Amino acid sequence: MSAGIIGIGRYNPERVVTNADLEKIMDTSDEWIRTRTGIEERRLANDETDTSDMAYYAAKKAIENAGITAEDIDMILVATVTPDQPFPSVACMLQEKLGAKKVAAMDLSAACAGFMYGLITAQQFIETGAYQNVLVVGVEKLSKITDWNDRNTAVLFGDGAGAAVVSKVTPGKGFLAFELGSDGSGGKHLYQDEKLIMNGREVFKFAVRQMGESSVNVIEKAGLKKEDVDYLIPHQANIRIMEAARERLELPVEKMSKTVHKYGNTSAASIPISLVEDLEAGTIKDGDILVMVGFGGGLTWGAIAMRWGK
Repeated sequence: MSAGIIGIGRYNPERVVTNADLEKIMDTSDEWIRTRTGIEERRLANDETDTSDMAYYAAKKAIENAGITAEDIDMILVATVTPDQPFPSVACMLQEKLGAKKVAAMDLSAACAGFMYGLITAQQFIETGAYQNVLVVGVEKLSKITDWNDRNTAVLFGDGAGAAVVSKVTPGKGFLAFELGSDGSGGKHLYQDEKLIMNGREVFKFAVRQMGESSVNVIEKAGLKKEDVDYLIPHQANIRIMEAARERLELPVEKMSKTVHKYGNTSAASIPISLVEDLEAGTIKDGDILVMVGFGGGLTWGAIAMRWGK
């Protein structure tokens, strides 16, 4: 039994905060931000909209896109490091908001690699036959843990949500190979102590190496070659890190997803948001070989090679 994605959805808050807006409240500049990160603007949720709300908006669209109902969902997995509160989980709150059955629901904490962890966890339940439809959501309200006095981190992050329904698909399509990993010794470089704290230099070095290695590894595990890859969807953290992964796969620029300039780093939401945008734009076609790869606090990483389609 092959598992894959049969429905997707996203939510991006309406409020746009540009680099010019940040120039007014901190010692930074549009040129400094763009040249180092590729970010031009980001979306921030309002005070009334919390993580579970954004998860609901994205999840509802994914369920509709899959052609099923909330009652068809057997499990809910939410990847987030910015829950509404320590507990109940965002997943449990989402179950109630959706009106889903009283199904298994839990949050996953793998930071920016969270959506990869969620998809791969869902894959196991589908391919063993335990469940038929697993809802996976990557969602973050990073604005509530961002230190707006720290110009090195405040310019990077945004809010948003992306969701996918993982189900049985035609053999040969769906997930072909995956890689998950962690290095707890690097946790000191990216963590939350009330506010988000990051050693940018160390995280950058780790990400450039790991994104490239994981991308190549999943291609090899799937029995494919670099030239078989049709499209790369990297975690939208920093354009220089993304470019390093693209170059490692020897892909042309047009074969890499890029939304970081519009949304900034939305952590666990960045890969699904990019996936939805590319599908809406017609960039991804049925049968395309995709590589999705992310890294995050922990330090964590995850990658998937898949053939798109049902």
